[in-house]
Amino acid sequence: MIQEGALLIDVRSQNEFVQGNVKGSVNIPLDQIENNLHQLRGKTNIIVFCRSGNRSGQAKLLLNKNGIVNVTNGGTWGNIQDILDKNVIKK
Repeated sequence: MIQEGALLIDVRSQNEFVQGNVKGSVNIPLDQIENNLHQLRGKTNIIVFCRSGNRSGQAKLLLNKNGIVNVTNGGTWGNIQDILDKNVIKK
């Protein structure tokens, strides 16, 4: 999904995001997800992630509840970064 251009959403706080993030990801803190539904509707694939996978799990459920079903819980931002790093090495 990442190689196909999935939208990467980091649901950590802005302070956490500034301290380190996945290149190309968008920061929408969990408590702001509902205010940004309009930006997410119509996206082919969305991957949400955070520090531990807990907030991203909550974000996935919240998005699903609001009719956005093409969402994957990517777990931690480190996990997503590792996937991206491995894909860069393979190319």
